[in-house]
Amino acid sequence: MKEAEAEPVQLYRVVRAASTLLTHLSCLLLTGLVAVLSRPGTSWFSWHPFFMTLAFSFFMTEAILLFSPYGSPIRKSPHKTKGRVHWLLQCLSVCCAALGLAAIFYNKHLNGKPHFTSWHGLLGLLTTCAAGAQSLAAVPLIYHSLAKGWSLAKLKRYHAASGLVTYLLGSGSLLLGLCSTWFAGSVGEYTWYLAALGPALSALVIMSQVSSAYMAKKRLQS
Repeated sequence: MKEAEAEPVQLYRVVRAASTLLTHLSCLLLTGLVAVLSRPGTSWFSWHPFFMTLAFSFFMTEAILLFSPYGSPIRKSPHKTKGRVHWLLQCLSVCCAALGLAAIFYNKHLNGKPHFTSWHGLLGLLTTCAAGAQSLAAVPLIYHSLAKGWSLAKLKRYHAASGLVTYLLGSGSLLLGLCSTWFAGSVGEYTWYLAALGPALSALVIMSQVSSAYMAKKRLQS
């Protein structure tokens, strides 16, 4: 009886581990593909897709997957270490997003084009601001002395929830970027669908990871 009950659990772990590994690969491949297509340094515009994909597809995804029990590169490290590395990767994500935003802003300025007139541009700006605020709000979670009078457990829940929203905004911005004339015109139809699968899969895996961790904590507290 116990063996029969263990089989679904084992299958669940295998599926979660495989999906997490696939997420690692997809975000790395998408970042590499955009780097090859954009050829950063050839123009001001070229820096925009490169930095934005590096920010939201690679650094932000890897920062959250550090806490995955099924595919974290530093799974055996203490939680404190994971938290500091997570914050460092998130700061790198914000820096890259800011550079990508500055590049497209200056490129539009040089060409006399209006700023933030598309859903992609507006969502990208919103995501960059949200990611920056999220990184600043995480400081009390690293230096607990700054969180006097606040419940660390509640702060962590708020941080996880707002972080998930920020990540979903980033995924949406990436998908809208893949729908741009530049990217759609640079790849074939099948390559486009495979590229779009990356942010979609990552969003599903990250949502599952965050919600599972939250539900596990609720069960322990009840």
